[in-house]
Amino acid sequence: MPDHIEPQTTPAQAAEPIPASDEAASGASVPDQLAEARRERDDYYDRLLRQSAEFDNYRKRTERERREMAQYAAGDVLEELLPVVDAFERALQAEAGPDAAAYRTGVELIYKQLQDLLAKRGVTPIEAVGKPFDPRFHQAITYEPSPGRADGEVAEEVRRGYLHGDRLLRPAMVKVARA
Repeated sequence: MPDHIEPQTTPAQAAEPIPASDEAASGASVPDQLAEARRERDDYYDRLLRQSAEFDNYRKRTERERREMAQYAAGDVLEELLPVVDAFERALQAEAGPDAAAYRTGVELIYKQLQDLLAKRGVTPIEAVGKPFDPRFHQAITYEPSPGRADGEVAEEVRRGYLHGDRLLRPAMVKVARA
């Protein structure tokens, strides 16, 4: 192992003058260098703003897509519940004897809970009877002569249709009047 450490610079190198600025090396004056530094700063700031805006747009887009995906998935589940709602409506329309009053009350309570759940999730029934036929919301199963009704008016609803927000879950099956 050596007994001494050699210096990194020689005395001749230490005597060389160190340039006071890069002006001599670059050939540009201080105001020109300052202007160049400001242009670079502005360019970097512009890039930062653009990246920031792109990231913000990306975040908003992914959040919107996530919400849409969740709403779409919820809509599928809610759509599968609609036949259960139909069965409850048919059960409530059926004639019940005096011994079935307690059962009817229980069915009415369950039906009410199911309706409340659908309303809480943004599911609304489509009002069809008396409205003009709209193929976006109605599915015509028959045309019937109906005196007193306008041509193309929904005369009867066979199966209720539902919307989940703006999305159609199921069209209403209807009978359409013919004048």
